[in-house]
Amino acid sequence: MTLYIDPPDWPGHGLLWSHLVSDVSYEELHAFAASIGCPRRAFERDHYDVPAHRYAAAVAAGAVQVPSREVVRILTAAGLRRRKTRPAF
Repeated sequence: MTLYIDPPDWPGHGLLWSHLVSDVSYEELHAFAASIGCPRRAFERDHYDVPAHRYAAAVAAGAVQVPSREVVRILTAAGLRRRKTRPAF
């Protein structure tokens, strides 16, 4: 069971954000996110968007810090990557 988090470098809604992912399952990811106070609405397809003020709690709870480029590699290797779908026109 390993959870990974990238640095809070992603701007949005006046905050900086990290991405929290699992290399095992979404169930593991949901349980971990809940344990650090992330609401389910922060889940987007295959990761949680974690605000910078929760970053230290995620790391203290055991999330492994990785560079942003590693997040997609980890998800893909675990078979958990869910790409955005493009709308049909």
